[in-house]
Amino acid sequence: MPAAPKNILLLKSHSAGVGDLLRGSAAWRALLDRYPGTRLHLAFCSQEPHYVSETLIGRHHLLSSFHVRAKWRNTRRNWAEAVRWVTGIIETTRSEMLIDFETNGIRALSLCLLARYRTGSRTVGIAEWPGRGWAYDIASPSRSSYAATEGLTLPLEYSERDFVALAGLGIRRRGTPIEIEETPEAVAFRKAFRSRLGIPEGMPVVGINVGCGTPGADCRRPDGALIEALIVWLQETHGCAVVLTGAPFESTTNQSILQRMVDRPGPPRVDAAGKTSLVELPGLIRACDLFISSDSGPYHIGVGLRVPTVALFNFEFPVAIHRHPWVRCVVCPGLPGLPEIQSAVQALRQSYPWRGTPCAS
Repeated sequence: MPAAPKNILLLKSHSAGVGDLLRGSAAWRALLDRYPGTRLHLAFCSQEPHYVSETLIGRHHLLSSFHVRAKWRNTRRNWAEAVRWVTGIIETTRSEMLIDFETNGIRALSLCLLARYRTGSRTVGIAEWPGRGWAYDIASPSRSSYAATEGLTLPLEYSERDFVALAGLGIRRRGTPIEIEETPEAVAFRKAFRSRLGIPEGMPVVGINVGCGTPGADCRRPDGALIEALIVWLQETHGCAVVLTGAPFESTTNQSILQRMVDRPGPPRVDAAGKTSLVELPGLIRACDLFISSDSGPYHIGVGLRVPTVALFNFEFPVAIHRHPWVRCVVCPGLPGLPEIQSAVQALRQSYPWRGTPCAS
């Protein structure tokens, strides 16, 4: 194994949501800390090819290249094309090391075996079950062994899972957070943020992502009455503007909340759903003094930007919880959870003072 590989290919296979992809960035950072100057290349076998998140992750500052292929049916032709795909990436990027982050994936395991045979690239993978480790040059322990060694419980938090593979290289997480940087488009949006949305200069801003408008995600959407009460409390107590974010198809949900408050005076309340592209969204989130979100992609972006973030969960879901000083996660399936959210907001504001001057109520 090269002491300091110049190029590493990362092989992953799962859903293509923003959070699903971004959660790997903690491991990317740990790899670059171990091998300064190394270039990382991500090969992603997607359940949802051409998903919108690809535009954001494809420009992630820790990756030198990003390659996506749809998962394939088990035919000889499809497998031949997949092998050509991964070996072509290895040859083009000159990757000396291939890391398979999947614990049980037969596709990834087979690609590693064939790629090692065809290109000579050294492989790292997880010995999740007896005999699986022989497929790799370096075999990392199983998830259960890793959890026992690190003093963790199963199931592992999403970002922690990638460190199972890295354990074979002696790389430990040690609290490394996920991360993302603004694109130039995001910076431009942030600079024009107030004028575009009609928010006075100097007024603090709280962003709220109700989100969860994609099929199957509605169980994670916060209660509308809870969001309405939260906005009222934020503006009466903290004198801040409130910006509701979201995809274009989530504007209806935002508007239904704001419409019930149309006659209530106070600082600006803006529906920004659909007013940013995904590559601009980090600029909007970074413009906020505080970001509040459901368990969805923008929550992970806020955490990655290190913007003070409160995540709202309708039920216990420890694998999605980020544990960092700038993050508070609250389980609040309805209006009775408001006091706990208020406490989380107050705690973050004390640790991370807001910019600007509150509007008088």
